[in-house]
Amino acid sequence: QVRLVESGGGSVQAGGSLRLSCAASGYWNYLGWFRQAPGKEREAVASIFRTGDSTCYSDSVKGRFSISLDKAKNTMYLQMNSLKPEDTAMYYCAAKSSLGGSCLGGFASWGQGTQVTVSS
Repeated sequence: QVRLVESGGGSVQAGGSLRLSCAASGYWNYLGWFRQAPGKEREAVASIFRTGDSTCYSDSVKGRFSISLDKAKNTMYLQMNSLKPEDTAMYYCAAKSSLGGSCLGGFASWGQGTQVTVSS
């Protein structure tokens, strides 16, 4: 069973930066970040393979966000730069054990979420 604990959310002005962390335990092949704003569907943000050498991003964050993995600590990070008000959402860490399918799909284990608020 996978256990995921997020941290690092907060409030920041537009153009600022935040770094989210996700401590993972259990078996997984991919870790990912998803977000959900009030009244909107959950959106995939980024994912990383367990070796740390394969990543993918949604178009909405590409070039601004960077996902990374500290394998020794089993901790994933999401460095978010040039934040925009539309990045405001609850951010969730997720894990998937399967190897097939889309790099941003098939996630079945979820953390409790951490709030990110970007003001204009």
